[in-house]
Amino acid sequence: MKIIAFAASSSRRSINKQLVNYAASQVDGAEVELLDLNDYELPLFSEDREQELGQPQLAHDFLAKIANCDVLMISFAEHNGSYSAAYKNLFDWCSRIKKPYQNKPMIMLSTSPGARGGATVLHQAVTSAAHFDGEVKGSFSLPSFNDNFDVERACIITDKFDIEIKSLLQKL
Repeated sequence: MKIIAFAASSSRRSINKQLVNYAASQVDGAEVELLDLNDYELPLFSEDREQELGQPQLAHDFLAKIANCDVLMISFAEHNGSYSAAYKNLFDWCSRIKKPYQNKPMIMLSTSPGARGGATVLHQAVTSAAHFDGEVKGSFSLPSFNDNFDVERACIITDKFDIEIKSLLQKL
């Protein structure tokens, strides 16, 4: 099984990247490719910009990564209750080419330093995925990242949450 995993964040120290990397590493026997949204940075989307530039190669490259995987795993950063600008912009460019999720089975995650763990953006992502040909197999929000994740060991340290995420991954 090939998993494409990424954080929907452009932060180089993204806690969502740490979470998605941990989750993907828990799938036995999977080949995991961890993408960085910074490698797919595009100009701010607009119809005018699309007419000027056409469909950027980086958007095609990102969609090709998704096309060549068996499972898609995304951990969403929450910015003011919604998607990060970096993710939303890439998503907008890609959606002009094709439905981005390409009928791939998906696990959707989120975390934040706060007690809700990015639950608002995760809910948006899960409820809209089908409109973009995503097959959400499950979702998980890790609250209070700094209390529940050991950055040095790169793992969830609260048994309840670790069991929950591992149970979710069994749906793959």
